[in-house]
Amino acid sequence: MEFKHVSVLLNECIEALDIKKDGIYVDCTMGGGGHSLEIIRKLDGNGRLIGIDQDTNAIAAAKKRLEGFSNVTYVHDNFHNIDSILESLEIEKVDGILMDLGVSSHQLDEAERGFSYMKNAPLDMRMNRESSLSAYEVVNTYSEEDLYRIIKEYGEERFAKRIAQFIVERRAQKPLETTFELVDIITAAIPGKFRKEGHPGKRTFQAIRIEVNQELKILDKAIRDSVARLNSRGRIAVITFHSLEDREIKNLFKEMEDPCICPKDFPVCVCGRKPSVKVITKKPILPSDEELAENSRSRSAKLRVAEKL
Repeated sequence: MEFKHVSVLLNECIEALDIKKDGIYVDCTMGGGGHSLEIIRKLDGNGRLIGIDQDTNAIAAAKKRLEGFSNVTYVHDNFHNIDSILESLEIEKVDGILMDLGVSSHQLDEAERGFSYMKNAPLDMRMNRESSLSAYEVVNTYSEEDLYRIIKEYGEERFAKRIAQFIVERRAQKPLETTFELVDIITAAIPGKFRKEGHPGKRTFQAIRIEVNQELKILDKAIRDSVARLNSRGRIAVITFHSLEDREIKNLFKEMEDPCICPKDFPVCVCGRKPSVKVITKKPILPSDEELAENSRSRSAKLRVAEKL
């Protein structure tokens, strides 16, 4: 299946990275290569792009799209490992890092991946097809308490308790195998008058996907390791698609900009913690009206940017 090249906040990302033509840049989530293509167009022969993705389909699509460019290095891995990836490539510092934390359009459109509540497919949701944990395991083997916790925490779903209970009751009859089976259970668990607030499966699917791919757990380390690898005045740009991720990025950037842990009434800092970044975006950058009209999936996107001191 063709990878759709829909790059969210494309111009805003390129502008935010403030690209130097001979710099080294990392696209941590290559997807179909849309952002990568625009980055590499700004580079000269001395510039270099490192493209990372944990999805082999994405790597293949990006290779096809960027086949005219020789200064690209493709890495099949999770950007959580950015430190060891750059270590193995013998790259000490880079000039810019981009992370797009959304599920790619391709993954959503490829029904059998099980990311979408709009298409019937096996319960999968793995971004890395080689990973052993899939949505099937989460839905069929997690305790009711653990299901409740992830649906509540990662989905911010007010009916998490009922949904977890309904899942456990239904799977006692037979294992749940498809996305539509799960959608039916979620719909049954949410009282009728609350089903008008968007698709009933949206929050629970988000929660299970985050759990399967350990999305929030890898963020903290990935951001800190990325900032450590930036040259002075190098930039990190991160696109998020839901409030949990956005809050995490906002708080991490804030902490790196003002890491002092001294009591507020101390006249001078004695903890010795020094700021490592300057936050460029006090408020996140949002998609333009034109982009929203062209690509409804950009609706919840937010871009935050920080610059290494």
